[in-house]
Amino acid sequence: GSRPAPAMAWRGAPRVAARLLLLPPRRCPAAGRRGIASCIDPSAGLTEEQKEFQKVALDFASKEMAPHMAEWDEKEIFPVETMRKAAQLGFGGIYVKPDVGGSGLSRLDTSIIFEALSTGCTSTTAYMSIHNMCVWMIDTFGNEEQRRRFCPSLCSMEKFASYCLTEPGSGSDAASLLTSAQRKGDTYVLNGSKAFISGGGDTDVYVVMCRTGGPGPKGISCLVLEKGTPGLSFGKKEKKVGWNSQPTRAVIFEDCIVPVGNRLGDEGQGFSIAMKGLNGGRINIASCSLGAAHASVLLAQEHLTVRKQFGEPLANNQYLQFRLAEMATRLVAARLMVRNAARALQEGREDAAVLCSMAKLFATDECFAICNQALQMHGGYGYLKDYAVQQFVRDIRVHQILEGTNEVMRMIVARNLLQG
Repeated sequence: GSRPAPAMAWRGAPRVAARLLLLPPRRCPAAGRRGIASCIDPSAGLTEEQKEFQKVALDFASKEMAPHMAEWDEKEIFPVETMRKAAQLGFGGIYVKPDVGGSGLSRLDTSIIFEALSTGCTSTTAYMSIHNMCVWMIDTFGNEEQRRRFCPSLCSMEKFASYCLTEPGSGSDAASLLTSAQRKGDTYVLNGSKAFISGGGDTDVYVVMCRTGGPGPKGISCLVLEKGTPGLSFGKKEKKVGWNSQPTRAVIFEDCIVPVGNRLGDEGQGFSIAMKGLNGGRINIASCSLGAAHASVLLAQEHLTVRKQFGEPLANNQYLQFRLAEMATRLVAARLMVRNAARALQEGREDAAVLCSMAKLFATDECFAICNQALQMHGGYGYLKDYAVQQFVRDIRVHQILEGTNEVMRMIVARNLLQG
């Protein structure tokens, strides 16, 4: 197919960027009709460049995502063309190196972008964050030939990627995975299955963790499979509470022949690659929770202002004022934690993995509570699918489970403290 515009097109085309920045105020929850209260402004403390691509992402969220969010959810549409438009803005390989089509941005920049996009559709943004993680893994751990073969079409989202770690019998205990790859000459014969794979069946590239050696983490390697490989098949599309704009299926391998040239890194390096990918994935998914929570605070703020009970606006009720204040405070605390972890990961600090776990734990728990409280403030209206707040609740509930459950996040933090 024809290649979309180069990554970060708005950077290379100042006129387009200027046009995007001069548009009238956005009509999505991200901007709120009365503007964002300064205490929860997500642009506070950012550089001018970060504010610029945050505006581009918010604008994309309000124009290209928010108007379709409910329909994508209801009809379970995987919005491929919308994501390709996002890729033209550089959002298909945000922290991938520019020589293979990536945008070369930092982990903090990435967090800012995913938070902004998530205000328009959390489910779609969450899939994009997984796709970005996969491309980064190929870019970082692949050799030159692999980088040039896979990354450009993934950064443009001409092709889409899925991350295959979880299995029916190994979720939190990822190191016990059973999918096996037996080497025969210049190929591996891959057998096994993966569960809960985002994009499974609809995507083109599968980054698969499999066992090439003995038990435990040191026996795991990482292979990249392409759709159409003989023996690669998919389970039924799962019916989910939320995240309905991305398909989820089991991915099944029956004597799949995979060239040794499709292995990322060395044999036995797969578990390390998987965990390094997940450090960034945890920040990404926490950032998606921030966007949903931010949008929900603004929806609650608006509802309290317009809805009257007992002869006056709900906004005059001190109990609800206090709850709104707590929601805003938790949102800002979570955002600071996520951005702190993103900086630590970018700088390669020793405590980065633990800070990513803390940020993921705190942000996904708190942001779910914020969205849930916003729904409660809407009363009966909050339970209707005509109101966006219920979709934010459904879409971010799973963030407390995936990319490592929040119970596993607690284990990682505790282990670090007690070993220190």
